[in-house]
Amino acid sequence: MHNLSCYNPSSFLLVGIPGLDKFHIWIGIPFCVIYVLAIVGNFILLYLIATEQSLHEPMFFFLAMLATTDLILSTATVPKLLSNLWLGFQEITFSGCLTQMFFLHFSFVVDSAILLAMAFDRYVAICFPLRYTTILTRQVIIKLMVSIVVRSFSVILPDVFLLKRLPFCGTRIIPHTYCEHIGVARLSSADISINIWYGFSVPLMTVISDVIFIAVSYTFILHAVFHLSSQGARQKALSTCGSHVSVILMFYTPAFFSILAHRFGHSVPRNVLILFANLYVAIPPALNPVVYGVKTKQIQDKFALLFSLKRTH
Repeated sequence: MHNLSCYNPSSFLLVGIPGLDKFHIWIGIPFCVIYVLAIVGNFILLYLIATEQSLHEPMFFFLAMLATTDLILSTATVPKLLSNLWLGFQEITFSGCLTQMFFLHFSFVVDSAILLAMAFDRYVAICFPLRYTTILTRQVIIKLMVSIVVRSFSVILPDVFLLKRLPFCGTRIIPHTYCEHIGVARLSSADISINIWYGFSVPLMTVISDVIFIAVSYTFILHAVFHLSSQGARQKALSTCGSHVSVILMFYTPAFFSILAHRFGHSVPRNVLILFANLYVAIPPALNPVVYGVKTKQIQDKFALLFSLKRTH
């Protein structure tokens, strides 16, 4: 019976942010505001793209997919964080922990692949403007979206089974605010070398390959832009990439910083690392709609029209 309970633990405890217990209520306020902004901003973005015929273009289909994934990412982590900080609900079931871990890592890999697809979209739009509609047809867009989901699902699903095979006979206290693969695996007394190898290398390799292909795309884009004859044409071409580059930097910079900090930042306090990890999953989903709203004229116009219509009614 003891062995069975080891392989089927009822629950784990998420300790929250250690050392900052008396500030938990105050820490929760900005996370709640950020989460509300993410939900409202992404739903408005999805509504505009769904209802406005002029936004039924490849770039906006990818943007809708990014908004949906951002909603999954923030909803998988922030509500549990707030219940922990404000209500002291630290317990999470084993199945709930695996579910949270799956959607956290799945949405991260999907986001990365969408950014690559958007880079390809900008590459075709700038380097082959006359063939843009014939290359990126609706069938091609659907195939790209399906392949993104299938790839991400295939890469992350083994994490669940790699954790389910482990015994958890010792501590079940997770020193974090959410479940992530290696953090949970380290609670097991068994050999977790396969978890470490797979958990770091496979998702990381998919993301690194995405980064390499994005860099290659933008190398071709810049080469094409600086060979345009007029200054105005160059500025217009670069402005269409501005919002995408901003989102790329917001997504990858803190991700790689967090990875490096966990790997080499042994002198960085644990609570700082946990705070940063939570800001990373909360802030980009809230800022992405703002960035695209500010830098994309079509969305600006439709957003202004939406609220002007509401005022008149």
